[in-house]
Amino acid sequence: MKFKWWGHACFAITGSAGKVFVTDPYGEDFPYKKVTDRADIVTISHDHFDHNDSSNVSGSPEVITTPGDHRISGIKITGLESHHDQSQGTERGSNIIYTFELEGWKIAHLGDLGHTLNSEQQKKLSGTDVLLIPVGGHFTIDAHQAEKIVNFLKPSVVFPMHYKTELIDLPIEGVNPFLEKFPGDSIVKVGDSELSISELPSARKIYVLDYV
Repeated sequence: MKFKWWGHACFAITGSAGKVFVTDPYGEDFPYKKVTDRADIVTISHDHFDHNDSSNVSGSPEVITTPGDHRISGIKITGLESHHDQSQGTERGSNIIYTFELEGWKIAHLGDLGHTLNSEQQKKLSGTDVLLIPVGGHFTIDAHQAEKIVNFLKPSVVFPMHYKTELIDLPIEGVNPFLEKFPGDSIVKVGDSELSISELPSARKIYVLDYV
């Protein structure tokens, strides 16, 4: 399975059978490069300009914008209701966490989650193998909250996302405060925007991708 980080919360996830998922595609006005992957499925966690531009994705993808169970081409995708802030959505609205059951792995993309998980969300996210998690704070959970979620869910693979880079001028932190909370031998700085994983590691790995 291949994971490509376009930047922010946008990934292209490609299964071995060639199905391509794109998560939270941003619009052309956002500073990262235009998303050029052809997608079969696009998931959108919430309706903000830096997460919701499915028109910026090529192909004729099925676009998922709602919570609940979805099944596309035999692939189960579940959207879990959550919030973009710690005030029940009164500040920034709702957020959808998506899980994908793909080739025997459970992949969770937390979108712009703004709070720690409640018991129902914890239950539904149990068994997550690959976790795509925001870590930058301010608009989402911060490094400390992200650490708590990682340690609770115990995924084999973690991809941090939605943190400050030199391309974006947002009041969020970079990735290092999150990385500093974990042992150095668990962190892999890939040095590329793409990573292929054929099997889950025996010990947790936190993969830091470069943006495209």
